Amino acid sequence: MQIAVVGGGLCSPEACETARRLGLLLASRSHILLSGGRGGVMEAACRGAHEGGGVAVGILPGEREEANSFVDISIVTGMGQARNAVIVKSADVVIALPGEMGTLSEMALALKMNRPLISLGSWELPGALAAKSPEEAVELLEKMKQKCDATGEQGPMPENKKMLSGGEKLKE
Repeated sequence: MQIAVVGGGLCSPEACETARRLGLLLASRSHILLSGGRGGVMEAACRGAHEGGGVAVGILPGEREEANSFVDISIVTGMGQARNAVIVKSADVVIALPGEMGTLSEMALALKMNRPLISLGSWELPGALAAKSPEEAVELLEKMKQKCDATGEQGPMPENKKMLSGGEKLKE
């Protein structure tokens, strides 16, 4: 699956370590990491994916030179913040870490585009599932994948809102 990891371009050491661990876990399960490709949470998640032998795609707001050193594939958009829509639309699941208004916009776009959204220490929004650790976030997305595999859903998960209605159904 393609998993978007979104969060602040500047972050605390704790948020960076959480993002790195998340990237490592996603790589260990052969997921492709999508991000804005720059610093902070994005760089830390890409670093974790790199350490785990995974693939990190950076969907950049401007030019290729903006990519952090752990991005494997750079997508240059020239779209500025509007590239947030490309990140979310390209993802099967969006995992949000702490950030500011750009992160909030990506979370809102995920809900609007019916992409499963997991908040890992980020904004609490209706329709978002909450995870307390990278391990719990990956467990939630794996349960979502199992549900989609069982129902035969194809493409971005899910186009139905049942999975977005609450984590309690996924935690069973």
